[in-house]
Amino acid sequence: MADKLIIVESPAKANTIKKFLGGSTKVVASMGHIRDLPKSKLGVNIEKDFEPEYINIRGKGELIKSLKKEANSAKKVYLATDPDREGEAIAWHLAHILEIDENAENRVTFNEITKNAVQEAIKKPRKLDRNLIDAQQARRVLDRIVGYQISPLLWKKVRKGLSAGRVQSVAVKLIVDREEEIEKFVPEEYWNIYAKLSDKETKTPFEAKFTGKNGKKVELKNEEQVKEILNELKKEKFIVKEIKKSDKKRTPAPPFTTSTMQQEASRKIGFTLKKTMSVAQGLYEGLKIEGRGHIGLITYMRTDSTRISEVARASAKKQIEEKFGKNYYENRYYKTKADSQDAHEAIRPTYIELTPDSIKNDLTAEQYKLYKLIYNRFIASQMAQAVFDTVSVAIDCGNNNFKANGQKLKFKGFMAVYFEGEDEKDEEIPELKENEEVNKEKIEPKQSFTEPPPRYTEASLVKTLEEKGIGRPSTYSPTITTIIERRYIEKEKKQLVPTELGKVVNNLLINSFNDIVNVDFTAKIEKEFDNIADGKEEWKDTIREFYKPFSVELEKAQKELENFKLEEEVSDVPCEKCGRMMVIKYGRYGKFLACPGYPECKNAKPIIENIKEPCPKCGGAVQVRKSKKGRKFYVCENNHDGGSCDYISWNKPGQENKPKRTRRKSTKTKKKAK
Repeated sequence: MADKLIIVESPAKANTIKKFLGGSTKVVASMGHIRDLPKSKLGVNIEKDFEPEYINIRGKGELIKSLKKEANSAKKVYLATDPDREGEAIAWHLAHILEIDENAENRVTFNEITKNAVQEAIKKPRKLDRNLIDAQQARRVLDRIVGYQISPLLWKKVRKGLSAGRVQSVAVKLIVDREEEIEKFVPEEYWNIYAKLSDKETKTPFEAKFTGKNGKKVELKNEEQVKEILNELKKEKFIVKEIKKSDKKRTPAPPFTTSTMQQEASRKIGFTLKKTMSVAQGLYEGLKIEGRGHIGLITYMRTDSTRISEVARASAKKQIEEKFGKNYYENRYYKTKADSQDAHEAIRPTYIELTPDSIKNDLTAEQYKLYKLIYNRFIASQMAQAVFDTVSVAIDCGNNNFKANGQKLKFKGFMAVYFEGEDEKDEEIPELKENEEVNKEKIEPKQSFTEPPPRYTEASLVKTLEEKGIGRPSTYSPTITTIIERRYIEKEKKQLVPTELGKVVNNLLINSFNDIVNVDFTAKIEKEFDNIADGKEEWKDTIREFYKPFSVELEKAQKELENFKLEEEVSDVPCEKCGRMMVIKYGRYGKFLACPGYPECKNAKPIIENIKEPCPKCGGAVQVRKSKKGRKFYVCENNHDGGSCDYISWNKPGQENKPKRTRRKSTKTKKKAK
């Protein structure tokens, strides 16, 4: 018989916690949620004031039976699920199933899975937080109402298996809107003039850029303007008019929140959001480290706070001063956004002495990359500013003004550990004197065109969703995963591109359910969830306020869509059975061709995409196909039943035997003309 029973969500977390608690304490896992709304129906009783109809999740009967047995034989049961709204709700459902009084003080939370944090939490159990539970219930019920009442319309009018979600629909709209901006974009011509110069004494080269005439800024729009200036430059000397020297200081970024971790992991180490959260979950719940056993390596990975504990601050100070010196440390506090849920800390390492390289052999390659990113970002956040010596030189050639800028790193500061974005490079300018002439080596005019806004990547979409107040740390990854799995969005390299299906569904939602895809409305709902969590609003008031206008829109849409017919995209491929031009349809695994004469003609076939490279085995055409999981592979056209070639590969022909090279990817942002 156990004195204490601690219930967590995952076996990995259970294994880590076990080693901190001696005696007859038992730690078991609930394997996530054990009670939820049913999948087979709405599960929300609209007539009974939106009362949710929870059921035990199918397939968890044996687990529930085991948990009840363990709880009945323990003197004290602690509910130690994750320290957020979702975790609070899971604890509440556990209390219901195990018949534990929800006013009993048996809820424990910890932001990090360390011996001290776990033991302190067990000493100070609290009651279940009804406000957090209700905030999660509000989100769950509202999302269920939206999903289960709009989705049938999409099934009927577009195709089966589609879904509409409150946050996912806004995400799709953002991507579709961006694509429309790109399609409508008209490039504008602009020019720059660069002067390749050198100083008279040392002949050291440097570059200056044309800025204007007679001290006024001039934008070069066409070649005629440029030719006129080039003719003037032939007749005049380049004279140094003014030299300004100063220090430029760069401050480190705060430690990671969920959103910034996802963005940096995407940009720096090429992780998808899903992979980032999966790897971070493992680092949080605990891994076996030689000489230490199972320990959690980072704090809780779902947070929008940049706050860190004083203990962590002191550990960072000790580490920085020992490794770099006292002048590299600076005690920094970062301001957390006004609407953030500041329940726990930023994401940071739990044991500062466990440097990434010291435990590299205990981690997978992916775990090492993410842990190193988190570790270095945290250490850098408590370091001194980087300092650059900068020089700005104004140079005139007759009435034409040029400027040259240079900088040199004077003190590394936090950049000894981490930099956000592209590394700042030294751009040295020789020692010049005012009123002296410099040599003209070459004049280079350059024509450019303004560029459309870039397509979203997973990282930039998360940044936009966060800035607009849509979703929360726990929702970003599943939202983007869902819209890709639903085939509303496709990934081309790292860019998110709307499919025709995504555009059709987005159009339908805009016309029939404008609030659902309205950014401001969705952000307002998120704020109301926060108010519920803070005890400022009742959760059913939020649902009632939402449902009244929504039900009117729903009824109106059902009538208006009675005669709606989805226009099918006609291909240039004739049906070999009846001669009609085949149309593009969407199935479970993407697009395919089908005869519009169905049911008389049931001909259907995949859309074949060929690449330029020939088959390396027989020289035939190579086709691009997709697996059931959406991954591309390459197959020879002659590879079929009884075919003469067996070529098939995950890699594009010619790339199979190429060695993998690690390249630093530039994150430099292209500047657009105003």
